[in-house]
Amino acid sequence: MKNFERNYLSGLRKQFEYYKLLGERTFDQLSEEDLFWRYNEASNSIAVMVNHLWGNMMSRWTEFLSSDGEKSWRERDLEFEEVIKSKKEMMLKWEEGWACLYQALDSVNQGNIDQMVYIRNQEHSIPEAINRQLAHYAYHIGQIVYVGRMIRDQHWKSLSIPKGRSENFNRKKFSEEKHRAHFTDEFLKQNPES
Repeated sequence: MKNFERNYLSGLRKQFEYYKLLGERTFDQLSEEDLFWRYNEASNSIAVMVNHLWGNMMSRWTEFLSSDGEKSWRERDLEFEEVIKSKKEMMLKWEEGWACLYQALDSVNQGNIDQMVYIRNQEHSIPEAINRQLAHYAYHIGQIVYVGRMIRDQHWKSLSIPKGRSENFNRKKFSEEKHRAHFTDEFLKQNPES
């Protein structure tokens, strides 16, 4: 596989892993009851957002290279209902969706990266389709993190550089030799504030 394709796909996988971990580090700070909290009637709970991510992932990534990303069996409107009843059920859907995504990413190679795929009959290059989903998942996981932060309030453990610690973080980074790394490598090992 060409270096560009290998680096692109490797970097994308790390980005997806990063957002998955942001969600999980949020779940770890919350009680089961917190996962079902809603700010108001028009808002979605974290469990609802996970259910939507699961539905989207299963639809988009199942038979990624051979069928439209919007499957006829998907019930998108139901994804926004309170159908998940426990943290265990939520986590099963979370893991199932991500497993489907990773399996599809692993199927992309030099022989098919130039293939076109479709989402609701709209043609996408494989990189366009992957980038579309990465942005979509980042959007919703950002919502999950924000809701978690609202719930935990003063007890929230930062998932990035905590307020007031940017200067120390940058000093540490610039004290290192220039090197090749993906920005998520450190985060995937531990929280950057550690």
